[in-house]
Amino acid sequence: MPTRNSLCFLLGQVIGNARTFKSGLLFSALSYLGFETYHIISQAAVVHATAKVEEILEQADYLYESGETEKLYQLLTQYKESKDAELLWRLARALRDRAQLSRTSEEEKKLLVYEALEYAKRALEKDESSFAAHKWYAICISDVGDYEGIKVKIANAYIIKEHFEKAIELNPKDATSIHLMGIWCYTFAEMPWYQRRIAKMLFATPPSSTYEEALGYFHRAEQVDPNFYSKNLLLLGKTYLKLNNKKLASLWLMKAKDYPAHTEEDKQIQTEAAQLLTGL
Repeated sequence: MPTRNSLCFLLGQVIGNARTFKSGLLFSALSYLGFETYHIISQAAVVHATAKVEEILEQADYLYESGETEKLYQLLTQYKESKDAELLWRLARALRDRAQLSRTSEEEKKLLVYEALEYAKRALEKDESSFAAHKWYAICISDVGDYEGIKVKIANAYIIKEHFEKAIELNPKDATSIHLMGIWCYTFAEMPWYQRRIAKMLFATPPSSTYEEALGYFHRAEQVDPNFYSKNLLLLGKTYLKLNNKKLASLWLMKAKDYPAHTEEDKQIQTEAAQLLTGL
């Protein structure tokens, strides 16, 4: 039979265990509440961050469509540390657009071109499924080639083509990517003999194309988005000139000349189109 002392001891153990259990239960409840609170706050932070990025992208696209190159550059350079691919390729584009401004010095232009490539590369690393990241990476590689010599530019040709084709595959409705493939074809169709010799030294099968192939891409771009870009109109005219079709060349050059000028490039294209029409 248990003694009084042993009963007291057992009772103390039960009470102690109950208190420990209650304490553990309370701690578990508080821990769970803490986790749930952290989870809710984290979700709210993600939603807020996503909303903020969307807002920035909307502002950036508005400024781009408005031709506000300088304002766009000032907006996006605040987010150089971003890990968002959509922000990063837009930043690459903004840097390149600023490099294209007539008031940009040659020294600054070179710095901007290399910086643009860096951000385009980062965008692609963050999201390989982004057609725009592929497109702007290819554009920026091509730009950098202008500073690294004809050998590098030709050596990069297949890389550039690969990314343009990937951009088209990911988004067949992006007229700009299709247009850029047209430029790639046009460039290699008109490549001078000495550059062809360099290409043969670099590749067993050097890159090549035809004016007919370039024309196909330029027309395809127009079908996807009619009158989307003055340069596409100009290149349709120039390609028809290369193919000795003056009637169709005149038609597209006239469209390029009459295209509303929203950017400096549009104005330059108007001037070139007018000069080519004068020579017909």
